[in-house]
Amino acid sequence: MLKIAYDPIYAHPLPEGHRFPMLKYELIPAQLLHEGSITADNIFSPGICPDEIILLTHEKEYLEKIHNQTLSAKEQRHIGFPQSPALTLRELMIAQGTIDCCNYAFQNGVALNVAGGTHHAFANRGEGFCMLNDMAIAANYLLHKNIARQILIIDLDVHQGNGTASLFEQEKRVFTFSMHGEHNYPFHKEKSDLDIPLKDGIADKEYLDLLKATLPKLLQEVQPDFAFYLSGVDILNTDRYGKLNVSPQGCIQRDEFAFTTLQQHGVPCAVAMGGGYSADVKIITEAHCNTFRVAQDIYGV
Repeated sequence: MLKIAYDPIYAHPLPEGHRFPMLKYELIPAQLLHEGSITADNIFSPGICPDEIILLTHEKEYLEKIHNQTLSAKEQRHIGFPQSPALTLRELMIAQGTIDCCNYAFQNGVALNVAGGTHHAFANRGEGFCMLNDMAIAANYLLHKNIARQILIIDLDVHQGNGTASLFEQEKRVFTFSMHGEHNYPFHKEKSDLDIPLKDGIADKEYLDLLKATLPKLLQEVQPDFAFYLSGVDILNTDRYGKLNVSPQGCIQRDEFAFTTLQQHGVPCAVAMGGGYSADVKIITEAHCNTFRVAQDIYGV
């Protein structure tokens, strides 16, 4: 059975007019349940990720600031969310959700977190709507527990996974691959193991050709026994910040290729949704829902 990490705390209240589309986190599972793509049995609520696991990735002083609500105004501005105990709890649950998805993926081939993909969080700071780096936390958990020996992070959000790249710069057991807008945030890029910068306005064929030329070769070279897939939908032509020209169908084809290729290579995969900033939240929700539908179709779980 396809397992999906979700809790109502994911849809954290934000000040009115905030540009982050937090509403999508309650709309995604609601839509999938409404249309019958999933049932309540597919969904699980994660617990709270323990500090000792977070500290495999993030610095103690930074985690203490998050717990004690002592992030400075500047630190909060960089993250993009005002601090609160509820936000801290949300971040810890999202991180645990991605860890739990790893465990389910080993059983079923794939598992998905409705939130997560917080790839702009560094060891000692957050930025770009990212406080804790859930995929990095989960990857370090797998390595620490000797559950995986070689990990591939496939980051197809339109923004470079700068925090992830920095966190694993010296860790050869984690290969970071980011395919992102060349002229997009973050404007100072870190160095992933493989970066593919995309020109503004790139459309379906060129985007998919690049992915098809890269991912199978990477799987052969890296030989991962686990993968993380950040399936951001800010590559869409409707996205306010994406600067690309990928259609909704092109986004579906991206997911189909990623999942099919991973399945053919026998690599289990944990998925997090990442970004999406189209003006109409229904477009964001539908694009994210397509990732769940494609996973269900390909893995048949």
